[in-house]
Amino acid sequence: MIAKIGSGKSTAGLIRYLFDTKKAKDHTDPHLVASWDGFAPDPGRANDSDATKKRLVADLDLRVKQARRLGRAPERHVWHCSVRAAPGDRHLTDAEWADIAHRIVAATRLAPQGDPDGCRWVAVRHADDHIHIAATKVRGDLRTARHWNDYLTADKELAAIEKEYGLKQVVRGDRTAAQRPTRAETEKARRTGKTKTSRERLRTTVRQLVSIATSPEDFLHLLDGVDGVLVDFQRFPSGDVRGYKVALEGDTNTAGEPIWFSGAKLAPDLSFPKIAERLTAVEAPSVSQAGSRRRPNPWHQAAAASERIRHHLDHGDDSAAQAHIAAFGEAIDVLPLLAPSHLRPHLQQAAIVFERATRSRIRAQQDQARALRSAVRALRIAPVTGDGSGLAMFLDIAVLVVIATARWHQARRHDQQVTAAHQTLVHLQAAYRQAAAEPLAALAQRRPPADIVERHAQRIIAILPEHAQQVFDDPAWPALAAALTEAENIGHDPEWLLRHAAQRRTLDDARSTARTLTWHIQRLAARQSPSDRARATQAHTSATARPAQPGQTPPNPSEPGTAAPARYR
Repeated sequence: MIAKIGSGKSTAGLIRYLFDTKKAKDHTDPHLVASWDGFAPDPGRANDSDATKKRLVADLDLRVKQARRLGRAPERHVWHCSVRAAPGDRHLTDAEWADIAHRIVAATRLAPQGDPDGCRWVAVRHADDHIHIAATKVRGDLRTARHWNDYLTADKELAAIEKEYGLKQVVRGDRTAAQRPTRAETEKARRTGKTKTSRERLRTTVRQLVSIATSPEDFLHLLDGVDGVLVDFQRFPSGDVRGYKVALEGDTNTAGEPIWFSGAKLAPDLSFPKIAERLTAVEAPSVSQAGSRRRPNPWHQAAAASERIRHHLDHGDDSAAQAHIAAFGEAIDVLPLLAPSHLRPHLQQAAIVFERATRSRIRAQQDQARALRSAVRALRIAPVTGDGSGLAMFLDIAVLVVIATARWHQARRHDQQVTAAHQTLVHLQAAYRQAAAEPLAALAQRRPPADIVERHAQRIIAILPEHAQQVFDDPAWPALAAALTEAENIGHDPEWLLRHAAQRRTLDDARSTARTLTWHIQRLAARQSPSDRARATQAHTSATARPAQPGQTPPNPSEPGTAAPARYR
């Protein structure tokens, strides 16, 4: 069930609309199902409907007129709430709708149960799937009803009603969602042949700028330089920026003036104070010294920083976890700017959908996600080059982060955020499959000789016996063997790499075990080659650490019943 709440100045106008069957063709058999005292006149069941409407309006407005004589009546004294059942729900009886109406006016404190001074109200049914509650806000003691947060209290009561009545449980929000385009905006976009409204296009543009900006000043500079976007900055008397508004060139009202959107109208976290709070916590990306032979791979850094998000979600406090989810959203926002063109549709859609999962009622402690934000900003100067393995590696981690985000929101009953995370997962997984194909094929072409493949297979059987068969059956196994060989050739111990990769990333939920190991091996191997002393330590660790239970011997890959490396020669 969904409630929509509004206010107005005319009781008579609302009653006329609710009982109208001429202009409103979808109104059938309008009648009262409940009222404040159970005896309100019902225009839908009276012989003289017009006269009964006047009597009903007079009864509803009685206290308003009394309060007005004392100068106490609110200007917008009419409270209007429509309650609609979800598509597919059974048709409720009048008695059931009456019970729902009583519970709503009690929950919103307009007419608390047992309060003789509660506001006057009626519930009108003119269709099978919804009712309208019309109330006047003046109580019997001539005070104005205190119905603050009425939408949230009504929505909470409807959630309980859905369970009790066995109705569809609607995904509920927490009032942190971005404002949807209005009907006029949607119609205008359709008339002009646009797939997105101006509000949605500007929201995407601003979010992408936030994801690459390194400071509030950098954001303002980037925003002022976007082609096709008009920008107006609001300033304090001191000259400091206090806000901004944006408009698309050519998007004007009937007077020919630009249609402006403030940051807060685009999304709650896009107001300038909120953006400045985030960007103040950003560390500028480190720049490698001139002449440095090994420069950190920004994609590897972003993947490593993102990988740690799951730990923060599972073990950190909620404020820190919310900050890391918001920072990860910035990483998703920047991907369409950097990825090859064939990946952009899925990545752009993932960014649009995941935006809803980045906010909740939990206030983010923004300074807790500095490392991740710094890694994301470093991607600004690291477009996808070569075989695209860096992007594929990051997307592999991103899929896991989105799954963990959905789980975190689910535990806190953030229904809309859970739905957004699940929808994001579909697009990210599609992009990952496309992004991983080329780098894995390139690695597979560098497959080592059969004897080296056999050594790697024996290591996997010894170190990861429970996953060995999955690895050998995986189409990405040749790529993993090539990654291990290349790491070994530059001085790394393959056994230590395998153990370390398995420790850093659980393989039980991996869709492709070999593919997951390949990215981790590549990322670990990208670090500086170990010294002789470090190699000796790695070799000692590999020789002493054995996952097999005491008395067990790792299976011989050449024996029947095991994955023989000869298959892969």
